[in-house]
Amino acid sequence: MTLEFLTSPLLSGVTHGFFTRKGGASSGVFAGLNCGQGSSDQAEAVAINRTRAAAAMGVGVEALVNVNQVHSADVVVAETVNPAERPRADGLVTATPGLALAVLAADCQPVLFADTRAGVVGAAHAGWRGALDGVLEATVDAMERLGAARDSISAVIGPSISQAAYEVGPEFRATFLTSDPENARFFVSGTGDRFQFDLSGYGLHRLRAAGVGQAERTGHCTYSDEARFYSYRRSQHRREADYGRLISIIRL
Repeated sequence: MTLEFLTSPLLSGVTHGFFTRKGGASSGVFAGLNCGQGSSDQAEAVAINRTRAAAAMGVGVEALVNVNQVHSADVVVAETVNPAERPRADGLVTATPGLALAVLAADCQPVLFADTRAGVVGAAHAGWRGALDGVLEATVDAMERLGAARDSISAVIGPSISQAAYEVGPEFRATFLTSDPENARFFVSGTGDRFQFDLSGYGLHRLRAAGVGQAERTGHCTYSDEARFYSYRRSQHRREADYGRLISIIRL
């Protein structure tokens, strides 16, 4: 099966893709293009999947740069590839042609950034914690330090869990309201004392407030479209032992 990846016209000047699960070598609950090296999937299948995704972006797998994602606001600058080193961070930036920045997600927001005039790209993994703590703004700041202009940066949020599928409790909502009372706009009432949280809407707000030139979201829901996407929350609801990870890649 052919690999499938989504692109955005905002990033048309650079090679990029938000990959779906289609076209991979994994099976079982991981069926498809699981690129999660930290999953319990067969290592050989994950390696094949990563190689296929890299090839679709026009590079060898040795050019893929990714981090040990920990739901932080930490960002690293990639200048070379060292597979033995995966720093604990959730954002990557580079001005080095040939390097392909990769982030993994399965409900969290994969966000790709580019300033094509400056020749700087970035990628971020933004779950609710990372987004609240500022990983998106930190990625923009790191791109600026490499020569990007904030108002020339385009940022796109890829497939992530939708508000309709993201039920949270009152303590979760309170955390966001403590940070900024205006965050109430990203919650709607659900069943009983539950709320529905608009994660990608929140991410889009943070990007625009940070002053990037253009920002959008693809609008795909990872939870509701099982044929195309992995979902951590869906796997939890089904009490599955593990789940696949979707890869998103950008390169100059």
